[in-house]
Amino acid sequence: MTGPNPAPTIVVGAFLCYSVRTGEYVFCSMRLIADFHLHSRFSRACAKTLTLPNIAAACARKGIDLVTTGDCTHPQWRQEIGTLLTEDAPGVFRLQSPHAPTAAAQQTRFLIGTELSCIYKHDGKVRRVHHLVLFPSLHALDQLIAQLTEKGCNLRSDGRPILGVSSAELLERCLMIDPCILVIPAHAWTPWFAVFGSESGYDTLEACFGSLAPHILAIETGLSSDPSMNWRISWLDRVALVSSSDAHSLEKLAREATVLELTECTFAALTDALRVSAPATYDPHAPNRIIETIEFFPEEGKYHYDGHRACEVRCTPAETQRHHGVCPKCAKPMTVGVMHRVDKLADRSEFDAHPRAPAFRRIVPLDEIIAAAFDVRSLTPRVRAQRDQLLDALGSEFHVLLDAPIDGIARVAPVEVVEAIRRVRASELEVLPGYDGEFGTVRIFTEERPRPIATQRVLFG
Repeated sequence: MTGPNPAPTIVVGAFLCYSVRTGEYVFCSMRLIADFHLHSRFSRACAKTLTLPNIAAACARKGIDLVTTGDCTHPQWRQEIGTLLTEDAPGVFRLQSPHAPTAAAQQTRFLIGTELSCIYKHDGKVRRVHHLVLFPSLHALDQLIAQLTEKGCNLRSDGRPILGVSSAELLERCLMIDPCILVIPAHAWTPWFAVFGSESGYDTLEACFGSLAPHILAIETGLSSDPSMNWRISWLDRVALVSSSDAHSLEKLAREATVLELTECTFAALTDALRVSAPATYDPHAPNRIIETIEFFPEEGKYHYDGHRACEVRCTPAETQRHHGVCPKCAKPMTVGVMHRVDKLADRSEFDAHPRAPAFRRIVPLDEIIAAAFDVRSLTPRVRAQRDQLLDALGSEFHVLLDAPIDGIARVAPVEVVEAIRRVRASELEVLPGYDGEFGTVRIFTEERPRPIATQRVLFG
């Protein structure tokens, strides 16, 4: 690396840039964990504790650096966004100092974003498709709010409002307001409310968005699918895959997330990262890119398998076909889940790795791991105390789940908690798949692989 201004060089995942001012090489990239999908207290069935200060504090505890506001078209939430947040960098906001409950909370950065529900009739079928919309500015948001209000959309009814416009019309309106607005199909495989959903979706992005489909840079995989399932569909190679929590409470933040490498924390850098992170165009050396996604075990998602919850019937795609799509107990139609839908649209056989795509890792939320270790089913005071002890000693929840050394965890937690975390990292667990709105059940300890007793030593490594 000689000469007055050589090209940046990749070093252990970060970029070295030559500074003309100092004559030195400096790191000019940052690793950020982002959650693009959550809600506020103004959405139905969402916790009243979902305020901007509480979200910022919870993100700091969870390990989320960049989070959307959610629900930004709701009039009262929009007002709070304008009052409590200040622009920190182009398109990225933070809490104003008087409103930050902790110093760590003030480090949380916000994107202006929401989830919008498009319900409409297209090609003889009622479509129900949810979309994440991320805005590069408050001005762009206010223009869309004005257009939707003029069209008669009731934005006060819910933080996630129902719009009587098609997905293509929503995308067209956004692009006309500001071509930098990002529209990302939400939880893309959910049966009832998604772009590829079995009950109301489409078979391709082009069928949904028409000629505007190339403007879709990413899809959200949702809790019931992971990247390896989406890689089975070759025509999805042109879009990036992002993961988010879709949190309806503070506790559900960080169920899933997207890990980014950015040269700067701006909306433009995020857009660049999405643009180069589709498998067909992925550049592992790009200055802005997705490094990996953090995933639920997809079997734990509540629509992974087919089934009929009222009859407690769960079916694999093959079993559903044998039953001709109806419940074997009551003969009513079963809800076709994500695995079945992926099987139907896939043009590739199952495989575990894509040669060009960002990587992914799977997690079980820390509260669930500790509860399993203590053999309880709820967030008891003992579970909370153990979780807080781990976070106070080791850092964020993501660090504990993914990166903290096992021997360091063993200095803070009892042997059964240490072993539970180790097993989740190694995917040494069983999941009874979710179906028809029922979450799957994770089993870390079984009769064959019981929890260790206090006198046993966990093998590190």
